[in-house]
Order: sequence, then structure tokens, then C-alpha cells
Amino acid sequence: MKIDIWSDIYCPFCGLGHHRLLEALKRFPHADQVEIVHHSFQLDPGLPEGKAMGARDYLTRAKGVPAAQFDATGRNIEQTAAAEGLAPYHVVENNVANTLTAHAFLAFATEKGKGTAAWQRVLDAYFGARAPMWTVEDLLPIAAEIGLDEAETRAALASGRYQKIAQADHEAAVAMGARGVPFFVFDERFGVVGAQPTEQLLAALNKAWSERQAA
Repeated sequence: MKIDIWSDIYCPFCGLGHHRLLEALKRFPHADQVEIVHHSFQLDPGLPEGKAMGARDYLTRAKGVPAAQFDATGRNIEQTAAAEGLAPYHVVENNVANTLTAHAFLAFATEKGKGTAAWQRVLDAYFGARAPMWTVEDLLPIAAEIGLDEAETRAALASGRYQKIAQADHEAAVAMGARGVPFFVFDERFGVVGAQPTEQLLAALNKAWSERQAA
């Protein structure tokens, strides 16, 4: 059974949703027969490439979110993440930038059979250590950690091919009705939007499995 999941790098609900899916799979009796396929979704393709800004400044100035509201929501997410075993989980004091290069890297890693490892490391580094994930130089240490060749990674990201794959991923999600992330599709049968509680993701796993067996 396949689970497709669309995410963006700096989306705190995506990191939390990914963690909750893994927790649900620990309780799913058929987890060894589940394949997770990651896809790219850019929440704001108009962000400047390679130039980071504070998440608070971005949401207050560019999106009109009151600073107090951002801080309250961000702290709540951080506390929720910590309660579920994700700590540290930096939201309020983190930075954001255009994520296309990171998504191109993730598409390349996926093609090389290392998509799950790449997504996990990128999310861990970004939320756990506030590591920048915006440029080729930012991403090369992750490439080395998961066993990708540096020269090949540089060439892949310079080719433009993987940026197009990432953009096609985004368009596919939009065509299915996604307007935000995380966006899960279970066994190509039904979608779940948002960082739903672990129990709900487990219920979705069981439902998709039951429907597959009955088909």
C-alpha cells in the first residue's frame, strides 16, 4: 500500500504531520507493506531564492499575520511537538526562504532511492537545528550524510530537471484539490489534509487497508 505525502520545508505542520504518520505506522500491523512517497509543495513560490528572512517578519509583513498571533500559534506548535517527542522544534525563531532548490534536491534524492532519508534529514535539520535549507551549499552536507555524491548532486541541481519535477509535484496536488500541506493520499483512494492527530492517521491507514482487501 502506498501513502503519498505533499509537504513544504518550512511548514511546521508538515514536520509534525510527518512525525505523526511515522508514529501511526508503528501501531499499524501491516507497516512493512507500506511505501511512503514524498512530494513537493511550495507554499510561497514567490519568496526570494537563497535569501532567508525571519518567519515572524515574513508572516507579519508579507501575509499580514499579527505578530502576537504568530508567536502564540508558533509556541503552541512547539509545545505540541515537544509533547509528542519532537524537541527541539523551532518555529517562532526560525527563518524562511524560497524552497525550490531544496525541493529539487529532494526530488533528486528520491530518484536515487533516498527520498525518505532525505526528507527526514531536511526536516530534522531545519526544525531541530534551524539549519538553512535554501541553497546548494546548504544541502550538500545532507547529501553527504545520506550517501549522495557531491559532484553528481551539484550537477543535478544545476540542470533544472529536478526543479521541474518539484513543480510538477506541486501542480499534481493542486489538481487534486490541495490548497495547503501536509496533504496525504492513502492508497490512491482518499486524501487527508493537515497535521491530523496520530489516531486519525492510524484510522486512515486501517480504512485504506480494509478497502484494499475488499476490492
